Amino acid sequence: MIPQLVTVRSRRRNGRWLRLYVPVLPVLLVLSPVLLLAMVAGLVACVVFRISPVGALRGTGSVLGALRGTRIEIEQGRTAVLVSVR
Repeated sequence: MIPQLVTVRSRRRNGRWLRLYVPVLPVLLVLSPVLLLAMVAGLVACVVFRISPVGALRGTGSVLGALRGTRIEIEQGRTAVLVSVR
């Protein structure tokens, strides 16, 4: 199952946190024309490099499924960003 919600937290200069909730499905629907072009480019790359397209799609699906529960925290100086995938 693909992730449903991505939460992005960023600390502002005044020390307060800005929290953004990004639902994955509506973003995928809006970006579907770009994703279609990316899939065609990926299929062409599979043919050029002699990779099985089915295996490549299966691997991509596995990576997307494994993203659930991922937390990425970056902090440098006064800047901090937290990305959480649910």
